[in-house]
Amino acid sequence: MNKIIVIGCPGSGKSYFSKKLKDILNYPIYHLDLIWNKPDKTTISREEFDSILNKIFLEDTWIMDGNYQRTLEMRINACDTIILLDFDLEVSLEGATSRVGQQRDDMPWKEESLSEEFKNKILSFREEKLPEIYKLLDKYKDEKEIIIFKNREESNNYLDSLK
Repeated sequence: MNKIIVIGCPGSGKSYFSKKLKDILNYPIYHLDLIWNKPDKTTISREEFDSILNKIFLEDTWIMDGNYQRTLEMRINACDTIILLDFDLEVSLEGATSRVGQQRDDMPWKEESLSEEFKNKILSFREEKLPEIYKLLDKYKDEKEIIIFKNREESNNYLDSLK
């Protein structure tokens, strides 16, 4: 477990989990939201994003959190461990709502409200994105360590077991 991606529904706690994992493993952590988004709420180009990812892939150890479906298979190829937070919709909605107004180190700005666009990403994730993710996990099941958590208790117990 040297190169780890943490994926899951927006609001599920990918960044929180990744930070806890970083504290245990002492690996560099890369938040895709922080790489992709600029403080003025614009984004870098896809080419620049991919170039940054390819540089990170060369490092010996890392934790990378975020979905970014377009680059998911690229990141799966580069990692040795995939952690999926497959939590209930309510957990993700609650997670996204709870961070409104909070300054976070995994985003270049403070979210002042839960936008309809972001809420819709959460609401549609299980139907639109999760099946694609599971297809990729099935494709790489013999090559990668795949860990799936269905609730926060499972993920917290796992983190405790690593200490």
